[in-house]
Amino acid sequence: MKFLKSILILLILLIPVMGCAQSGGESDITVKQLMERMNSDTSLVILDVRTPAELTGPLGKLDSVINIPVQILGERISELEKYKSKPIIVICRSGNRSTFATKMLRKNGFDALNVLGGMKAWNAEFK
Repeated sequence: MKFLKSILILLILLIPVMGCAQSGGESDITVKQLMERMNSDTSLVILDVRTPAELTGPLGKLDSVINIPVQILGERISELEKYKSKPIIVICRSGNRSTFATKMLRKNGFDALNVLGGMKAWNAEFK
């Protein structure tokens, strides 16, 4: 059963969502907008949906992120309940996994925003 669940998640992640991730829709923000929010809101909630290994990789991570990999977000979504009254900024490597995670969070009543281009865009802009 766990294998089938993993396959299903993998298939969902492989669905081409790049157009959505780069669309600039109402649930998307740019890395510049994220930086502005980080500078003005010290209690900002940032959810990184990459694997723990990716957070220590070459793209690095943002300070004070909550790390819940998208593959297990459904199982651990209750950990975010205390942030339900606040916007949750969702980031990943390129914006694909965070698009999926943002949709999942919004379906569960969270005010979630996807970071367009993810950490790749962040590093291109600020490093």
